[in-house]
Amino acid sequence: MDKQPSLEEAVQGRQPEAVIIGASAGGVSALLQILPALPASYRLPVVVVLHVMAGRPSQLAEVFQQRMEMKVVEAGDKDELIPGTLYFAPAGYHLLLEAEGAVSLSCDPPLHFARPSIDVAMESAADAYGPELVGILLTGANDDGAHGLAAIGEAGGLTVAQDPAEAEVDVMPRRAIEARKPDLVLPLAEIQRLLLMLEKSDGE
Repeated sequence: MDKQPSLEEAVQGRQPEAVIIGASAGGVSALLQILPALPASYRLPVVVVLHVMAGRPSQLAEVFQQRMEMKVVEAGDKDELIPGTLYFAPAGYHLLLEAEGAVSLSCDPPLHFARPSIDVAMESAADAYGPELVGILLTGANDDGAHGLAAIGEAGGLTVAQDPAEAEVDVMPRRAIEARKPDLVLPLAEIQRLLLMLEKSDGE
């Protein structure tokens, strides 16, 4: 593997406006290792797409809010993305991001047997934000997210995959690495450090 840039090199010159994170099997545990460190004043909106069981209410927003200073909500149709807010995709809906910084929910058929689909969300986010987006793909057991993360990279955004050697289930990050090499392949501790660096990133 070619030497990847340092975190400092990876964020230099970037002016991120949003972060999108995808995860599946093992994702709640991974997210609990990186997200509670984000402060209430975090300057970016963070959108999380996690494969959740349809047909029952998701408790993700409540679970994470108990552990975080940052505001946590379940995303609603036409919600405007607000800095310093963590949004979870609701069960049973695809989540798309629109160019004006709003959420759109869709009942289109599942993709990779999943709704919400990480690919659907990431591809829409790549269209909406282009180089001002940071995409992160964590642990998971299928191919969902590989195309989405590649789309973010092709649009000029910063792409990150969890180190498969550390992932609880390595299929998802490994597929993304095979599809289009991410800018960074990192363990969770470094992903957390990157998120905190993005807080201070001003494009210099």
